[in-house]
Amino acid sequence: MNKKYKRIVVKVGSTLITHNSDGLSTKVMTQLIQQIDHLISIHIEVILVSSGAVAAGRQVLNSTDESTNVKLKQVFAAVGQSVLMNKYSKLFEHYGLKVAQTLLTRADFTNKVSYLNFKNTLLNLLLLGVVPIVNENDVVAIDELVGIHFGDNDTLSAMVSKVIDADLLILLGKVDGLYTSDPNINPTAKLVHKVEHFSNDVFNMGSGSIDSKGQGGMVTKIEAAKVATDSGVDVIIASGLEKNILLRLMDSEDIRTCFPASITKIDSKKKWMLSEMTDSGSIKISDKGSKSIVEKFEDLLSAEITQVIGTFNRGDIVPIANSD
Repeated sequence: MNKKYKRIVVKVGSTLITHNSDGLSTKVMTQLIQQIDHLISIHIEVILVSSGAVAAGRQVLNSTDESTNVKLKQVFAAVGQSVLMNKYSKLFEHYGLKVAQTLLTRADFTNKVSYLNFKNTLLNLLLLGVVPIVNENDVVAIDELVGIHFGDNDTLSAMVSKVIDADLLILLGKVDGLYTSDPNINPTAKLVHKVEHFSNDVFNMGSGSIDSKGQGGMVTKIEAAKVATDSGVDVIIASGLEKNILLRLMDSEDIRTCFPASITKIDSKKKWMLSEMTDSGSIKISDKGSKSIVEKFEDLLSAEITQVIGTFNRGDIVPIANSD
C-alpha cells in the first residue's frame, strides 16, 4: 500500500451509486464499503462524500420525473437522505463500522464559526474511528440542484479535502478518468493518465454529464481537482465500477487520471492564513514571547502578551508583533 496517504476523501457520484438501478445500488455500495473497511484496517482515515439522496427519494416516491424542477428535487432529497444514510449505516454495520451524517452548504465554508465547528466534528469523528458521510444539504441549499457550483458534490469534496488536510481526493464515477475527448462519442479517445497543468486544453477535454441522474460531469471534476491540488491535495479520477478500485489505487496501479498537488499543504496553509488575516486587531508580545514562538517553537503564554489592540473573534487569523 502507498504509505504516502494517511487521510483520504472518497467522493461517489449519483451515476455510480445508482448503476443499473432506478434507486441505490446495493452492489456498488457494498463493494465500496468492503474496500473502505480494508483501508481503515491498515490505518488509513476515510471520509466519504456521497450523492444519491435525490435518486433514493425519487424511488421511494415512485416518481419517474427526472426534470430540473428544483422544488421537486428538494422534496426528493428530503425524502431520500434518510434512506441513503440508513442504507449506508446497515451496510457499514456489517463490518463493525459506525457512520455519521454531515450535511453541508456553501455558507458553512464561508462562516468561520460554522467552518471551525464542522472541521472539528469531522476530525473528532475520524479520531473515534467513525466514518463521516458528507453530502450537500439540498433541502436548504440548492446550488448543487441547479448546477451552479458544487456540481454533484465534486467541488464539495474538494473543499472538504482542503478543510480536513486530506492527502488524497478520489473522485469515483462510471468513467475511468479524463479522456482526450468524450469516449462515448469518439472511440479513439485516449485516457490521460496525468495532468500537471490546468490549461484550456485540459478543460476542453471535459464534457457534460452522460446521465440525467448526475448533476456534474468531467468539467466539474477538473474544477474540483484544481481546488484540491491548489490546497496541497493529490486528486484521482477513476471508475468505481473497477473491481477493488480503491485498493488498486492505493497500490499505485495506473488505471486512472492523476492530478498531483501543485503546492505543499504547509505552503497552502500559509497562503490561506495571509489571505484571511484580520485587519481589525492585533496582539503585541514581549521579546521573550517572540523568542518562545519564533526560536523555540513553544506556545505563547498570556504573561508574554503586552497589549491587545482592536477586536477579533474565534477563528480569526491575527497578526502578532514584538517591540520591533
